[in-house]
Amino acid sequence: MNEQAAKPMLRRFRLAAQLPDVHPNRWLGLMLLMLHFSAVFGNDAYWTRPFLLAHYGLFLLWQPLVGGNEKLDPRMAALIFAAAVLLVFWSWWVLALWLAVLIGLVGTNTASVESRRQRVVYLLALAYLLALLLAWVMPHVFSADQLHATMTVVVRYGLIPLPLAIVLIRPGARQLQQISVVDFFYGLMLFLMVLVLVLGSFAVVAVTHADYLMALAQTLFAMALLLVVLSWLWNPRAGFGGLSQLLSRYLLSVGLPFEQWIQHLARQAEYQGDPEAFIRAAVASLDDLPWLAGGSWATVKSGSSFGTHTAHVLSFTYHGLELNWYTQRPISPALQIHARLLSQLLGYFYQAKLREQQLQHNAYTQAIHETGARLTHDVKNLLQSMKALVAAAQNSGPEQADALQALMQRQLPQMTQRLQGTLDKLKVPQQTGDSLIAATLWWERVVQHYARDNIEFAMQAAAPGCALPQDLFDSVLDNLVGNALRKRQEDQSVSISVRLECAGQVTLSVCDSGEAASDAVAAHLFDAPVGSEHGLGIGLYQAARQAAQLGYTLRLASNRDGEVCFTLSSQPG
Repeated sequence: MNEQAAKPMLRRFRLAAQLPDVHPNRWLGLMLLMLHFSAVFGNDAYWTRPFLLAHYGLFLLWQPLVGGNEKLDPRMAALIFAAAVLLVFWSWWVLALWLAVLIGLVGTNTASVESRRQRVVYLLALAYLLALLLAWVMPHVFSADQLHATMTVVVRYGLIPLPLAIVLIRPGARQLQQISVVDFFYGLMLFLMVLVLVLGSFAVVAVTHADYLMALAQTLFAMALLLVVLSWLWNPRAGFGGLSQLLSRYLLSVGLPFEQWIQHLARQAEYQGDPEAFIRAAVASLDDLPWLAGGSWATVKSGSSFGTHTAHVLSFTYHGLELNWYTQRPISPALQIHARLLSQLLGYFYQAKLREQQLQHNAYTQAIHETGARLTHDVKNLLQSMKALVAAAQNSGPEQADALQALMQRQLPQMTQRLQGTLDKLKVPQQTGDSLIAATLWWERVVQHYARDNIEFAMQAAAPGCALPQDLFDSVLDNLVGNALRKRQEDQSVSISVRLECAGQVTLSVCDSGEAASDAVAAHLFDAPVGSEHGLGIGLYQAARQAAQLGYTLRLASNRDGEVCFTLSSQPG
């Protein structure tokens, strides 16, 4: 092939490559111009059909249903060819049906665009199509005699500026990137309304023998009245839900009573603890649906299937749950919405069961952690007491042997008892009770235990029979006194006082004259573990939880420099 022959072919290739870059508004305007020349000027002329074919070709370039880069199905190609043949051998009824289709497509685009300029383009196209249908095509459907000469001139020359304006309006940069969205139900509603208008006018003319304009006015009035009644019935607010609620219930219950399946799903969620077992039981209840041939589900751990696997499948994935529904034939949009809703509910329930399982694991781990932390703190307090006894034994002389022996006789049984209690907690961690001890006996042991630490002890006269939980008061006192003694190690002038009231309400107070706790630490002292340089930072948190379980309250009564006081008190009964 020589160079001269290749240039025209290259130009054709460049033109074909530029066609997709043309904005659809250009195709829309040219499509309406071709329709105008063929229907209004051509009528029965020999060049009417070529203009109609050109109009149909421009429609295929403009139509928003199928993308230009998609591969056509053979059935779709056959439908496109059949529509072209129908337009070639056209009649006024065929043209009216075709205009109704165009009005539906243009109308649904008008409702979906956001740009004002693009909306103006679609409104001009909609006005032109409606004017052509009402002022030209419908009079020819009834009788050409009903078309006045003035109306002929107005239609032929007065409607041309509308498609010309569509061609000349320049789209904005945002419109060039905008994709048309086709609302199937909105377009179908417009198409049916146009058909009702055409057929209703024809029926009025055929029955009453009125002229076309009177029949058109009566039909429009009847349609307007019907739309007003339907709009009121859609949401009447007069004691019943209206058509909107009935339609919603129908869409939810199509193919399956929605309320019954939800109740079954809730029962399975209540009785089935394992997520996979719950999904298996819930999916098994769907096997009886008439529109469902089979299905399958899969999670990270397991999966299963039932029924027959067909070529028509709906696949959904929600929260790690993969669902496939197989049907004998393609299902309607309402059933697709229904299947999607059922799949979403299964996914949400499955996620809830996973979270429930995870919470159980977390609760078990937290119980182990809290028990271990509490026992660790008890062991640490016992170790401190043992260190004190060892230090007393190392620093005592022969002349202090009797005093040391008396100290050992007093402290070792108490330490043995506390160590045995710690081991009992380890064996039975779920036990939250606590053994009671007489307040006076417990107070004597406390005074003896801290006799060497220069602590001021004061106890009011105890009511007869006053008893308190020994483990709780031992743990709280060890924590509070231990913290105060650490302050004294940094400042020898810190004084410590312990007071016990046991008259009606049991109250234990531990105060020191050291530095106050910071606001950040004080805010979370009993709600969560706090940072600590001397331990786990969990002692007071565990003590507060133990106190709450036994009906006591541990709080920071005073927090200022020189006066830091903690109180453990029983709740008023």
